[in-house]
Amino acid sequence: MCLGVPGKIVRWLEHEPPMACGEVEFDGTRRVCNLACVPEAAVGDYVIVHAGVAITRLDAEEADRLLGELRALCEPTAPDDSATL
Repeated sequence: MCLGVPGKIVRWLEHEPPMACGEVEFDGTRRVCNLACVPEAAVGDYVIVHAGVAITRLDAEEADRLLGELRALCEPTAPDDSATL
């Protein structure tokens, strides 16, 4: 299974393909990612990043929804009282 994670472009470092790259923020953590597949993206845009490569742009509403779902996966859950061993 592959996982693409939404991140926000905070600055472009290089615009020319194939080395187009920029700094992308993932919930407070910043990483340099390849942006060659999204040359139309601008600072402030959200992108889906897989293996260090931004593969598509994403609108802010959808990015917020996905980030909320990812955060929920990290929240501890209460034990299920109906579970039997």
